[in-house]
Amino acid sequence: MLTLYIRSTCPFCQRTLQMADNLGIALTTQDIDESDDALQELLEKGGKKQVPFLVDSEKNISMYESSDIIDHLRDNYAKSAISTETVKQRIHVGGSTCVSCEG
Repeated sequence: MLTLYIRSTCPFCQRTLQMADNLGIALTTQDIDESDDALQELLEKGGKKQVPFLVDSEKNISMYESSDIIDHLRDNYAKSAISTETVKQRIHVGGSTCVSCEG
């Protein structure tokens, strides 16, 4: 089970959620602004009030940092969760591909 502790206003959380969606990976989210229990769990599991924070119970791994979380999701779950037919490249103004939207 993949649980992501977030704040809905955090751009790094939004980036992580968007990448998981692009890769077809289902995450259970816990918003620490909406739930004191979620905040308490985050502090118990991670030790600090920083988001995003991923708990991967299947691999017994917990981590901070959106880039590290995205790499972990790509390396461990993207290959089995999505086929190449469903990946759509995101192109932005100027014809460049945005790294934060890359799927």
